[in-house]
Amino acid sequence: MGVVVFAAVIQRFAILWALLGGSVFAAEFSQADRDWWAFQPVRQAAVPADGGGWALNGIDRFIARKLAANGLTVATAADRRTLVRRVCLDLTGLPPTLEQIAKFLGDDSPGAYEKLVDRLLESPRYGEAQASLWLDLVRYADSDGYNADHYRPEAWQYRDYVIRSFNTDKPYDLFVREQLAGDEIDPGNRDALIATMFLRHWIYEYNQRDVETQWHEILADITNVSADALLGMGLQCARCHDHKFDPITQRDYFRMQAFFTPLLPRDSMPVGTVAQREKFLKKHNAWAAATDEVRGQLHAIEQPVLLKHATGEGFNKFITKIKTMIRKRPGQRTAYEQQIATMSERQFGLEPEKLPERIEGGSKAKWEQLRAELAAFDPEEPKPLPQVKFVVSDAGPLAPATRMPKSGALVEPGFLSILDPGLANITPPPAALQSTGRRTALANWITRPDNPLTSRVLVNRLWQRHFGRGLAANASDFGKLGEPPTHPELLDWLAARFVANGWSVKKMHRLMVTSATYRQASVNAQSERTDPTNTWFARAPISRLSAEQVRDGLLAVSGELDLQTGGEGVVAAESNHRSVYRKVMRNNPDDVMHTFDLPDHISHTPQRNVTTTATQSLLLLNSEWTRKRAAALAERLAKRHPGDAVAQVVVAQELAFGQAPLPSQLGDALEFLAACGATDDLAALGEYCHVLMNANAFLYVD
Repeated sequence: MGVVVFAAVIQRFAILWALLGGSVFAAEFSQADRDWWAFQPVRQAAVPADGGGWALNGIDRFIARKLAANGLTVATAADRRTLVRRVCLDLTGLPPTLEQIAKFLGDDSPGAYEKLVDRLLESPRYGEAQASLWLDLVRYADSDGYNADHYRPEAWQYRDYVIRSFNTDKPYDLFVREQLAGDEIDPGNRDALIATMFLRHWIYEYNQRDVETQWHEILADITNVSADALLGMGLQCARCHDHKFDPITQRDYFRMQAFFTPLLPRDSMPVGTVAQREKFLKKHNAWAAATDEVRGQLHAIEQPVLLKHATGEGFNKFITKIKTMIRKRPGQRTAYEQQIATMSERQFGLEPEKLPERIEGGSKAKWEQLRAELAAFDPEEPKPLPQVKFVVSDAGPLAPATRMPKSGALVEPGFLSILDPGLANITPPPAALQSTGRRTALANWITRPDNPLTSRVLVNRLWQRHFGRGLAANASDFGKLGEPPTHPELLDWLAARFVANGWSVKKMHRLMVTSATYRQASVNAQSERTDPTNTWFARAPISRLSAEQVRDGLLAVSGELDLQTGGEGVVAAESNHRSVYRKVMRNNPDDVMHTFDLPDHISHTPQRNVTTTATQSLLLLNSEWTRKRAAALAERLAKRHPGDAVAQVVVAQELAFGQAPLPSQLGDALEFLAACGATDDLAALGEYCHVLMNANAFLYVD
């Protein structure tokens, strides 16, 4: 018994020693580290009693208490036209249609606004608009980046998966779990496999001969983006050394990276339940065992010929170590060799169809004989399962080693030590999946209801979307370099409610946009004077339309926007589909959207830059594309109200601004039309429409 106890003590000491990187002092965190707000449990704070007579839900009562503490009063409520434009743009990314405006203005029932919100949340346009938030975070693109910027023909499936997920209100915890480990948790669900493209959006240099270094950079990028997007914690600094400000050790960085170390990018992967995969694998293994010797002999004859005539970047430029990995049969490679060989093979192509003319001499007869022998086993080879392309799996059930730089110390998967210092509990998936189960363990930890980061990070991002700034201003940095939340109890109340409501993103959107805080006007002289950055939310923010909203808004107002989804995926550059469906080439961005601050799609973007440049004004004033939109709007108005300049002006302003013109504005518009030509002149009307498309009332939402 004493020996058993002693062995247990030794084992625990060994685990502790590994966790501490060989030093019993390395993982000591200060009390200040442990007390940092982001690492505290999410607490369901009691809703304050403040805000009587104004508050519409719990959000308002938390806001009201802070306003009172800072000597601020709320703004007046926004008028109905302002509100309908604001909420339409926020939830669907599009300006309100004439029908939406009329229906809302004509509804005098007490719940008119809530009914409008519900209609917008049920619209297919909702998912298209909300997808941009997520696609920015994961640096989604349809191309590799770097100089060649090769097109990725299957990437659009991930974009459409994200849109579907928002439209169907997929629970956020499931949304995250599918993206990290869909191939392990639901292998028979095509959508779950497509979701793993989350792990494929890294940039890639097609002719980088230092494959091992590039693969390590890819793993680092996946680790960094996963932590940024899902946990709001920047791990990048800890890749090289213990974080200088946050309680994240270098070992923690590699504990997190170890979950991704087994990854294998796959050109295609079977879609099938565990039972289907087991049945297929059993038949395949029987066929493989029966044909192993024949296939080995064929490999020995074919591979030298194939590699000699490799297309693309060719085979001979690789170093000997990588050549050796490539020459091995896949079943004889280690997991790491499989990763490096597979990445290397992306750089060249083989032409097996040309083997009959390239194999010569005595080898030709032997090759033909072996081919005939292999063909005899065709009836025993199982038919392949349906496939999905451009996804990931693990390289096999055994993971490559994850080691610390310089020391080479082995690191096992684990979470941030400040939250969970133990080793991760990895449950291997069924053998038929040929995977490690590591990513499932990570996904389960991230989406645990008691994880203090995940729910806070997501609701803070949604708050930022609707109110201009997050309750915690640095949406992807909840560490000490970020700002603590201005309303910590409100943030926790929202995070707890989010989980309690089944991780429903739609319900959280609804809660936020139906609050009195959201419905305020953007003008509040007291708040503007004493709180210019609107820290305490005593008024609505004035915001510039996003790049997508500018382009889609111009097409919507002109009547040219095609609301079909594009069917086969990305659409042609000249198409009038919504911007979310356009091909995203990292090195060749859309001119209109790039001018209005579209991200580069190379790195994680938690909040877009908003610039004001001469280029923006010049594009709207002078580009042929914008002028065509103005001409199309003029034609739309002329058809709707032929010869009626007053009606044309009224409708034009409602479409562009969501507002009916004031008498003075109507007079100015008619005077402008008269100065440009006859009041029924289409060219003059086009000039007037062009003016509206250049106005701040179109470009900004208040």
